[in-house]
Amino acid sequence: MFEGVPLNWFLITATLMFFIGIYGFLVRKNLITMLMSLELILNSVNINFVAFNKLLYPQHLEGMFFTVFIIAVAAAEASVAIAIIINIYRRLVNIDVENMNEMKN
Repeated sequence: MFEGVPLNWFLITATLMFFIGIYGFLVRKNLITMLMSLELILNSVNINFVAFNKLLYPQHLEGMFFTVFIIAVAAAEASVAIAIIINIYRRLVNIDVENMNEMKN
């Protein structure tokens, strides 16, 4: 299928990436590590799109187009999130989630 790599390996890799991203998002208190965990989750979805597209419709590129769209949205999301994090850091000199209650003023 993928030049000798079975589909199970792609699914296992994507599943591990997804749950590591969920764990990092729920456990970490730093906004940058939470953003990196979210990107890890999106990349695991991209792996699934490409793997299932190659398995089910090898002549078509719908999975690839979804993947490119998700990468573009993730890049825009990351740039906006980093800009927000930089502004929070300039105001609070800290980017821990527990200290965000000071932003309500």
